[in-house]
Amino acid sequence: MNMMDATRVPPPAACLAGAEKHYGAVQALSGLDLQVQRGEVVALLGANGAGKSTAIGLMLGLITPDAGEVALFGQSPRMLAARRRIGVMLQSEALPETSTVGELLEATRACYPAPLSREACETLAGLQGLAKRRYGRLSGGQQRRVQFALAICGDPDLLFLDEPTTGLDIEARQQLWQAIRELRGRGAGVVLTTHYLEEAEALADRVVVIDRGRVVAEGSVDAIRAKVAEQRIRCRTQVTAALSMRWAGVLQAVREGDHLLLRVEDAVSVLPQLLAADPGLSDLEVGRAGLADAFLAITREATQEPRA
Repeated sequence: MNMMDATRVPPPAACLAGAEKHYGAVQALSGLDLQVQRGEVVALLGANGAGKSTAIGLMLGLITPDAGEVALFGQSPRMLAARRRIGVMLQSEALPETSTVGELLEATRACYPAPLSREACETLAGLQGLAKRRYGRLSGGQQRRVQFALAICGDPDLLFLDEPTTGLDIEARQQLWQAIRELRGRGAGVVLTTHYLEEAEALADRVVVIDRGRVVAEGSVDAIRAKVAEQRIRCRTQVTAALSMRWAGVLQAVREGDHLLLRVEDAVSVLPQLLAADPGLSDLEVGRAGLADAFLAITREATQEPRA
């Protein structure tokens, strides 16, 4: 092996370069660039129709781009060697309802040259004690956990998770989050699409916001938050939302029971007005904008921009 080979940087786990895709007159992707490395969780965010599903379909080799390039581990996503290195959990999975959980796991594990043990799959997905249960007799949350277990059977280097915790209770969601962190710690890359923005905040190393088939923002959760200078004020008060909306710097006011939630440009300028209106207010909290606020602001701004 020469020195050039020894120092060669491995290709990304997944790569889209200038990817374009049309469905008739509809342009689903418009020169999309995206890279996912091993050992990182990338949250792919966007409104319905933004292009997330098309981007994932390209990376999975289910569809081909009209222009641009797509690769998994530097290879075509349609090559078996590349496909064996990925795991996929989609929103809807058609699995035989009469098969038991154990049968589904064994059948899936048999498709890979070096799969995870059945016990490891069950433990990571929280399926202990369900091996003999028929898939069709499981609850919706249990079925989602089975789908996750099948996605990780092959010990993937890259895992695609499309709305993975839909239908799960809080405890099951936390367990799945921990499993995702463990897989990332083992060196797996993860592409996560989710409508639960707190899920992206909890898991993502990098957030990619897509709008109209193009990347409009990319970076860490903190970096995406930093794009929005807004702050939040929450307190227990009798001040009405209608009154607070008259104050300079208040962008939004919502009542939550006894509490008032304000989205403001600058808390320092709004707080004196709030305290003057209700000196006896309590439970005062002041914080920065969350990922949800940033996502809405970024996509709103992108939608207002004309296409190039």
